[in-house]
Amino acid sequence: MTDQIQKQNAPYAVAALVLGICSRVFGCMIVGLVCGIVGLVLAKKGAEAFNAAPDQYTGDGMLRAGKITSIIGIILSALGIVYYVICIAIFGTLWTSILSSAM
Repeated sequence: MTDQIQKQNAPYAVAALVLGICSRVFGCMIVGLVCGIVGLVLAKKGAEAFNAAPDQYTGDGMLRAGKITSIIGIILSALGIVYYVICIAIFGTLWTSILSSAM
C-alpha cells in the first residue's frame, strides 16, 4: 500500500491565470492594464513559492500561462491607451482648427 500525497496547485496560479485572461479580454481599457499588472505580480509570487518547494506544488504551467497572458494584456492595454491619447490629440487639434476658422 502506497501513500500518495495529493499535491496542490501553486499559490496564486489560478488567480494569475484568471487575471491574465481578464487583462486580454479588457485589453483596450484601463481595467486590462490593472488586471495584467496584478496578474503579473501574483504570477511572480507564485513562481517564487513554487521554486522554494517544487515537490509540494503542481501548476507551474498555469503560472507561466498567467504570466504570459498578463504580459500580453499589459502590452495591449498600453497600446490601447496610446491609441486613445493620439485620437484625442488629433480630434482636439482638428476641432480647434475648425472652431478658429469659423470665427
